[in-house]
Amino acid sequence: MAKRVHQPREDAEFDFILGMSGVPVLAYFTGTWPKAIEPCRAMDLVVGGIADEYTGRLTAVRTDITRCPSATKRYGITGAPSYVLLKEGEAVAHGTEPMTITEVRKFLDGHL
Repeated sequence: MAKRVHQPREDAEFDFILGMSGVPVLAYFTGTWPKAIEPCRAMDLVVGGIADEYTGRLTAVRTDITRCPSATKRYGITGAPSYVLLKEGEAVAHGTEPMTITEVRKFLDGHL
């Protein structure tokens, strides 16, 4: 995982990161149950690359569903991996399922 990807340990830390970000936030929601582990690990590499590529234009946040249940509920996350692009705390785009780096770029570029 790239150093530029934040990993909040709880909802308060997630909210703090959102509040401090002066750029849109890509909140990437992960899970630790057996069917979610492999797809989420694959997306760690993709999100890490995106975080590096979009430095200064985007804040990436890897959010564990079980550690941040309020954020998970607030953005309607029902599975992992899932993505929400946030501008000033408001969701402007949602995505689910593993994506390639090219697909994530398209997902972001249409909204940044």
